[in-house]
Amino acid sequence: MAEVSLKQVKKSFGAAAVIHGIDLAIADGEFLVLVGPSGCGKSTLLRMVAGLEEATEGEISISGKVVTRLEPKDRDIAMVFQNYALYPHMSVYDNMAYGLRIRGLNKEEIDQRVKKAAESLQLAHLLDRKPRQLSGGQRQRVAMGRAIVRQPAVFLFDEPLSNLDAKLRVQMRIEIKRLQRSLGVTSIYVTHDQVEAMTLADRLVVMNAGKAEQIGTPMELYNHPATLFVAGFIGSPSMNFFPANAAGGTLELPGGQRWTLSRQVAAQGDVTMGIRPEHLTLAGANSPAGHAILPLYVELIEPLGAETLVHGRLEGGKAELTARVDGEAAPVKAGSTMRFAVDPRHLHLFDRTSGARLQ
Repeated sequence: MAEVSLKQVKKSFGAAAVIHGIDLAIADGEFLVLVGPSGCGKSTLLRMVAGLEEATEGEISISGKVVTRLEPKDRDIAMVFQNYALYPHMSVYDNMAYGLRIRGLNKEEIDQRVKKAAESLQLAHLLDRKPRQLSGGQRQRVAMGRAIVRQPAVFLFDEPLSNLDAKLRVQMRIEIKRLQRSLGVTSIYVTHDQVEAMTLADRLVVMNAGKAEQIGTPMELYNHPATLFVAGFIGSPSMNFFPANAAGGTLELPGGQRWTLSRQVAAQGDVTMGIRPEHLTLAGANSPAGHAILPLYVELIEPLGAETLVHGRLEGGKAELTARVDGEAAPVKAGSTMRFAVDPRHLHLFDRTSGARLQ
């Protein structure tokens, strides 16, 4: 069993507090992803779990054992870094075997572990090569193999795919997810890429300014973001936001348009309304009754093949809007006006001051 627990973990560098009290319970075998913008504290939090940074306050435990003050070698973890951290003068085999030799394992055990990991990572034919003879994706697999052979209680990944090109990143994240599921090892993964986070995670922790803004499954965060920050960070393209005024069951949008909602809003006055680009549909004669209509002046079109992104501004207001439409739909032209229907059930409302979600 390899549960990981963080209780009110804090970190300060001098007078500057960078982690403001994180509570986390990570289940055995779970794949947890820490995601957020640069500087939000996600890598610092991971390094505290690894023992590479010392927690200023709080308690960290692995498999029920408090490890807050233990050295990294005593925590039963293995870490995969962004820059691979391979020994350039060693072969792939020796890079993967080095840590096991340091621990004093016998030659037969080392050989068995290395070859088994190499087979699972499709590296068996590359064991005699040096890192300089490998592609970026192959080097990252070697770094993962070095972690796997240790058979740790917990895997820690610190933005391992950020040095790879877009196509290889997609391939490698599929491999990482498949490998983690087959091994069943508790894993904590850090990334700033929300698409990577959504596709990999059993649960997500969205970090913002040293705090856990929201914790939940990818679809929980997508469908029910707790704050304006989470709503804007999760989803690609980002959610559209508009200033609006709430009065009972009515919303007044930029340009004076009014919508009647099917539910009461938990606040009156100024609110922020959100709608995802994929929840905007081209309005037509068959648009369902009760759907609100947004006229959009089209400024820019991004054809992506199966879909097209339409960027523009609401008529009668300055609010910007992005819509995702079927790539096979009627041609869209910059400078034209299009009408989009919005199902009120897909609206998200947030307090204008605090950014908290309004129920």
